[in-house]
Amino acid sequence: MSIPDIQSQDDFRQIAIEKVGVKGLSYPIVVDDRENGTQDTVGNINLYVDLHPRRRGIHMSRFIEVLNRYHHDSIIGNLESLLQDLKYIMKAEAAYIDISFPYFIKKLAPISKIPSLMNYQCFFNASFNNAFQFWIGTTVPVTTLCPCSRAISTNGAHNQRALVTIKVRYTEFVWLEELIQIAEESASSPVYPLLKRRDEKYVTENAYANPKFVEDIVREVTQKLEKDPRIVEFIIEVESMESIHNHNAYAMTHRLKH
Repeated sequence: MSIPDIQSQDDFRQIAIEKVGVKGLSYPIVVDDRENGTQDTVGNINLYVDLHPRRRGIHMSRFIEVLNRYHHDSIIGNLESLLQDLKYIMKAEAAYIDISFPYFIKKLAPISKIPSLMNYQCFFNASFNNAFQFWIGTTVPVTTLCPCSRAISTNGAHNQRALVTIKVRYTEFVWLEELIQIAEESASSPVYPLLKRRDEKYVTENAYANPKFVEDIVREVTQKLEKDPRIVEFIIEVESMESIHNHNAYAMTHRLKH
C-alpha cells in the first residue's frame, strides 16, 4: 500500500509563505574560541525555507536530515553549504538558519583576580536567497548607573543591570570576544560571576564614576563599530531593567556602512 504524500499536494489559494520550518532544535555545535581555539556548546537552532504558493507544505524531516549531514563537521564554518543543500532538497528559493547558544569566557575579578566562568548568550543568523548573508552577535549583561540620578542626588544614584545586544555583518573575521569587550567597555561597569568584597567595592565605585544612559551606550558602541573597517553593517540594542521604575529603558540603532 502506497503512503500518500500530503505535503506535496497542490495548493490553489496562491499564497506564498516567506518562512516555514522547525524551531527550538537543540543540537551540539563547535564555535571558535579566541583563547582555547574551539568551544563545545549546545545550539538552539531554527531552520526555515520559503514556500511556493502552489505547494501545500514542506517535509519537516528533511531539515533534520540536512543538519545531520554536517554533524561531524564544523556546522558554523559550513553554513553556506548547509543552506544551499536545504534550498536544493526543499526546492526553495531561500533558506535560513538561526543559532543561539551559551558561550563561556574565563573572567577575572577586577581586584582579587580570582578566575570564574562567565556565560554570554551569543547567536549566528544566516540566510541564502540570491546570495549568502551571515550575522554574528551577542547579548552582554552590564551595569548602568543613571547620570540624572547621580546629578540630583546627594547620597548615591540608582543603578541596574542592562543588556547590550550587538549584531554585525563583516568582511573579515570578528571574534565574539571583541563584541563582548566593546559592550562592557561602553557601559558603566561590567558584571562578574564572582566578586569578593574588595571587588564589589571597586565595581560599585567604578559604576558611580561612569554614569551612562542607554542612549550613551548605544552611541559609544556605534563609535567603536564605525571605526572598524571589517564591519559593514550592525544593529545595537540596549535594554535597562530599571530599578526605580516598573518599566525598562531601551535604545536601538541600525547602521549600514558605505
